[in-house]
Amino acid sequence: MNLSNLQPAKGSVKTQGKRVGRGQGSGKGGTATRGHKGAKSRSGYSKKLGFEGGQMPLQRRVPKFGFTNINRVEYQGINLDTLQALVDDKKVKDTVNFETLFSNRLAGKNDLVKILGRGELKAKLKVSAHKFSASAKAAIEAAGGEAVTI
Repeated sequence: MNLSNLQPAKGSVKTQGKRVGRGQGSGKGGTATRGHKGAKSRSGYSKKLGFEGGQMPLQRRVPKFGFTNINRVEYQGINLDTLQALVDDKKVKDTVNFETLFSNRLAGKNDLVKILGRGELKAKLKVSAHKFSASAKAAIEAAGGEAVTI
């Protein structure tokens, strides 16, 4: 290594962008590489989402479809095998309530919780939730536990 082959570390030197709009003598003056007229040549231009160059956009060509019920109540489903996993990991002993589920990140603070029947429950638990499926309620009571609706 000598003075003739020194070079900066890779990635440490960034090439400056081309300076446009700095007079005719620079070769990048006048239109400043934007071309003549049209929306893209103007300041403040930003393309609308889904814009197709003036052609009727897809979201307006396709017909409206379906129905959204504004009174729908959305529940966060939690299965029995998830509750059993909490017992196996020694995160719960005998009661499962909303605070337990929230602290274990199984439900958000404003969620409504429904216990669902996938998997099997071996532990005797007192489970408090907003709703239970019939199979989940039967499985909890078969294991000697209690299903309490909040």
